[in-house]
Amino acid sequence: MATRNRAARSIGSAPIVGLGLMRAFFTRGSRRQRQEEILAELLHQLTLMTEEIHRANLIQQYRLTAEQMDRTVADPTLADAASTLTGLPEARRRQMIFANRQYGTLLLAHRVGACDWNELLGHLRVLCRNKVFAEYWDRTVEHRRSLPSDSMEARAGAAIDVMMEELAEDPDEWWVVGPAS
Repeated sequence: MATRNRAARSIGSAPIVGLGLMRAFFTRGSRRQRQEEILAELLHQLTLMTEEIHRANLIQQYRLTAEQMDRTVADPTLADAASTLTGLPEARRRQMIFANRQYGTLLLAHRVGACDWNELLGHLRVLCRNKVFAEYWDRTVEHRRSLPSDSMEARAGAAIDVMMEELAEDPDEWWVVGPAS
């Protein structure tokens, strides 16, 4: 009888042991799944942080460039070293440097996500109406030829070229964006 009870106990404990093993198996599986979820979230956060650092670096680089432009505008002797535009009176060259700074600020705003592509084009469209910017754009056409054609600045430049052509063709209708009603 004792043998039978021992056998019954061992048979009765087998399902319990089996349930324990199944619980351990599923626990390990859910633990692994949770670890994978945590890893995926960490990778996502790392990607966001990398993008933010990239934007911060763009802003810092622009800040340094803007400081140099400010010095160039303030000191005409530095303008000779910084500007490739020749044959301009000092005041006009300063205006050209400032037009370049305005253009660069708009591009930076797009690069860091402060405005989307359509907003950038809208701001550039307004800038095209400025006579100083139009002259700057005309004088710097050679500067833009070396840009990689797939770069954001090259795409913006091509859009400005179209805007300038449209403005020259019909300045009264130029403000109408899209098909005429």
